[in-house]
Amino acid sequence: MSAALAPAGLFDCRDAYVRAVQELAEADPRIVAVVNDSVGSSKLGAFRDRFPERLINVGIAEQNMVGVGAGLANGGKIPFVSGAGCFLTARAMEQIKVDCAYSQANVKLCGISSGVAYGELGATHHSIEDVAWLRAIDTLTVIVPADPWQTAEAIKAAAAHDGPVYIKVSRMPVPELVRSDATFAIGKAETLREGADIAIIANGTLVHHALAAAQVLAGEGIAACVINMPTVSPIDKAALAAAAATGAIVTAEEGLSRGGLGGAVAEYCAQHNPVRMRMIGFPGFAPTGSAKWLMEHFGLSAAGIAGAARELLGMKAG
Repeated sequence: MSAALAPAGLFDCRDAYVRAVQELAEADPRIVAVVNDSVGSSKLGAFRDRFPERLINVGIAEQNMVGVGAGLANGGKIPFVSGAGCFLTARAMEQIKVDCAYSQANVKLCGISSGVAYGELGATHHSIEDVAWLRAIDTLTVIVPADPWQTAEAIKAAAAHDGPVYIKVSRMPVPELVRSDATFAIGKAETLREGADIAIIANGTLVHHALAAAQVLAGEGIAACVINMPTVSPIDKAALAAAAATGAIVTAEEGLSRGGLGGAVAEYCAQHNPVRMRMIGFPGFAPTGSAKWLMEHFGLSAAGIAGAARELLGMKAG
């Protein structure tokens, strides 16, 4: 598959999320929404107006929110539990682990405004650890969509999947990817650009930066493969094997540089296909600042990805 960025326009993936949930609800009376006083930030106002009896607002009580979602699932509903990613995952970790994953409740957890989208509100509002710690929970599917189309497709796939799912929904404006023959399936990566010199594996808001980095590298005679890895758990092992065949991998994610996507790729490669790697992400707690500044400051950019690729290829050649 080949992909490029749409010629113009940036999009808030929350809009695609709510459209998909509402379309599902129109066709399936089992679809309900549970929120933690987050109707506005989740953009679920139209859903509430259309289905007032199918939206449950528990107030600022994340543990209760996840527990209510699990109870609704046990009663035959398909709940989309929506709240700011930083609070949904950190405050309700035990409920996500026990009520949802261990109990195999059919709950769809939607981490809204994830990553560093709340940048100016500070470290307490950054959601950069979520994938790292949720990936450690057995039986929990973890998805990080890259653009509006993939966000909507991930929501639809999550609704059809029997079991707990976490979807990381960004509010940071991103361009739409122009794909050919696009399909979405849980556990499957998509190769957006072919290349044999190095593989760049990214997800979420870093995918368009990965494509831009590959374009820069192409101008230098470097053929970079770009793989969008939306599902971190379960991860696409066949795609990882193909990436490792290049001899060098750069991972890029709007999250910790360890434990999340980078950690999942490194674990696979260390056991099956040892390869040189660089992991682009946040090194730890991030300071207060705009999302744009934070991303650029920590190298979560096309320039940062391209620089890591050059460094790896220099080591590979040596």
